Amino acid sequence: MTVPKFVGQMAMDVREQAALAGLLVEAPQEPAFPFMVTDYVVRQFPEPGAQVPFGAIVTLWFDFGPDEGEGGSGVREPRTPRPPHGGMQRELDEPDGSGEWILPVR
Repeated sequence: MTVPKFVGQMAMDVREQAALAGLLVEAPQEPAFPFMVTDYVVRQFPEPGAQVPFGAIVTLWFDFGPDEGEGGSGVREPRTPRPPHGGMQRELDEPDGSGEWILPVR
């Protein structure tokens, strides 16, 4: 059996995909792994494409180590720069030079 690529996928998708492939997944550093939903896998062992027996355990990591990157995974908030307030606005035409704005007619 070949190990699928779990890196970049959300925890809930990985659990489902592993079950369908006949594999078990564990995340020793994440005690709440059975309940995780939106965290993303950043590393796995064995590597994708490795041949393993049915029922083999694939170990997953959801956070980079201290020497591997910036750490953390999943959704990042708040987004910067922030979107403008007030919702969508219609763009006005350029002024014609008379000092008055020409507003579009609806």
